[in-house]
Amino acid sequence: RGARHWAVTGRGSMSGPPRAARLALHLALLLWYLFILSRNLGLSERHPGAATYGGRWKYLTFLDLVLQAIFFGICVLMDLLALAAKRGRRLQSLAQHVNTLQDRIFTNLAFPVGSFVVLSFWLLYVYDRELVYPREMDDIIPQWLNHAMHSVILMPLLMEVWLVSHHYPSRVSGLVMLSAFCSLYLIWVMWIHSVSGIWVYPILAKLNPVAKVVFLAVAVISTAPLYLLGEKLEHIRWGNVHWTQKIK
Repeated sequence: RGARHWAVTGRGSMSGPPRAARLALHLALLLWYLFILSRNLGLSERHPGAATYGGRWKYLTFLDLVLQAIFFGICVLMDLLALAAKRGRRLQSLAQHVNTLQDRIFTNLAFPVGSFVVLSFWLLYVYDRELVYPREMDDIIPQWLNHAMHSVILMPLLMEVWLVSHHYPSRVSGLVMLSAFCSLYLIWVMWIHSVSGIWVYPILAKLNPVAKVVFLAVAVISTAPLYLLGEKLEHIRWGNVHWTQKIK
């Protein structure tokens, strides 16, 4: 039967929680994100931007919550498949495909995008909160929910890095996928403005055209160091990790 083997070099330790423990953690995180999404959607009647063109889907914070929920949903599926994979080669083959998808989403999107949401939000908030989160939002979104969307999301990502080894693709392919995601989101933001005349974020309404280009370019470029940070943390924790398929 096909058996999966991990080859490791470097200083990282391969110790990690049992698969059943991973399943419990991933399931808890999936339920957490579904809860946060439901509470977020429950504020639609009071949120001024929810009724405008694009609804919630124009905000990167909301898209990131959906992304994190999808990722941890895939983690739950992967854990279940891994627990049942001993029963047959078909499940092993399916588990390999799901594992590849899990790794790609985490390394290329979930970690860098989630980290960007946290860092960009709080940097702008500290500089001038009116540029990203006007004071009237305090009367609409509870403080705990704001932190759940813009602070707490970093903790599960760091836990995932520490507890589960994820195979990184080639750096070029990873950055291309991340850049494609960022580019599609910028196209979406520009489309919303062209159709409705509104800017998704207050800061964009205050910048002249040249400043907008610079700001958006810097925002996209800044995701690359976050991708590299995830890659570095993976190496520190796990060493140079890759898997090979051995047929017995």
